[in-house]
Amino acid sequence: MPTHIPEPNQSPQGPRYEGRLLDRPEEEVVDQGVSFDMGTLISRRGLFGAGLAGAGTLALVACSTDSTTGGTASTPSSTETGSTTDLPDGEIPDETAGPYPGDGSNGPDVLEETGIVRRDIRSSIGADAPVDGVPLEFTFTITDMANDDAPFAGVAVYAWHCNAQGLYSMYSEGVEDESWLRGVQIADADGNVTFTSIMPGCYAGRWTHIHFEVYPDEASINDYTNAIATSQMAFPEDILTDVYELDE
Repeated sequence: MPTHIPEPNQSPQGPRYEGRLLDRPEEEVVDQGVSFDMGTLISRRGLFGAGLAGAGTLALVACSTDSTTGGTASTPSSTETGSTTDLPDGEIPDETAGPYPGDGSNGPDVLEETGIVRRDIRSSIGADAPVDGVPLEFTFTITDMANDDAPFAGVAVYAWHCNAQGLYSMYSEGVEDESWLRGVQIADADGNVTFTSIMPGCYAGRWTHIHFEVYPDEASINDYTNAIATSQMAFPEDILTDVYELDE
């Protein structure tokens, strides 16, 4: 049985495969190297869908009268949230890491800290006191688009966001020595990573969001240039309305 060799598409900028310019345009797609392969394997559609799953869980958590979480984020949707979103086909575009990444690309580097791999990111690394805010648990599901969207176990996801007042640890005035609301999780056998956090606040010029970067594995997080995906998760307006009313 003949082996299928993927063919690139021609564009004015050069040959592309699944929307990405080939690193080595004179060579076959299969000979582009590990870096290109890993970038191709990450399903941005899967990441975006997982982000919305986390927002759905947020509604259950935020509207709960109990201080603990109101459910898990292991499913992509929930009829209890009262909100559904149709996801577009294909990859979502890369989003900026912003001015406060804390990955070494703009000053501080939390990814060098022992203890950065953690599920609960509400406190600074090595500290006990959590930041105040509406409880939030969110899950990203990473899928392998080159393997029928199979779970992409083993990749590392670094997530970070501001606190309820819109401040970023390591950067904002008065919290430069803090590292709360930053953490890394390693995708499990189902491709899931889950973080325990608080609802981000909003600040001038930006919709409420969470930043994240995806790395091939835990060992690669020590260099921000190893990131194979950088994007953001934004929250639906109806969920924000409920959460901010709850926080008043």
